[in-house]
Amino acid sequence: MPASFDYAILRVVPRVERQEFINAGVVVFCLEKRYLAARIALDPARLKALWPEADAGLVREHLEAIPRICAGDPEAGPIALLTQRERFHWLISPRSTIIQPSPVHTGLCDETTGLLDRLAQQFLSL
Repeated sequence: MPASFDYAILRVVPRVERQEFINAGVVVFCLEKRYLAARIALDPARLKALWPEADAGLVREHLEAIPRICAGDPEAGPIALLTQRERFHWLISPRSTIIQPSPVHTGLCDETTGLLDRLAQQFLSL
């Protein structure tokens, strides 16, 4: 029986007032399968095209914390210690920082194997 899942695209918005962004990650949550994972793919050249002064290393550092939060890595800070549902909702809550989530989308899957790969291939520059 198919399980429902939610996902959001993680965007880097270097200059919020211009509303320009690049997709830099995807986070997927399936409660029924107890699955929470993220894939990150930052294109530094595209980031520099939107904002030449952007610190791609710092942005990448913040993005790389997201898969660790999803995995519940205690080294990722107190958010990583929350339940999967709480971590997902924290990651996808709207914010006005340089890293912003898209609206949440839903889908159905029979299993989570390959799900993150398919979404990353569809939405990220891999």
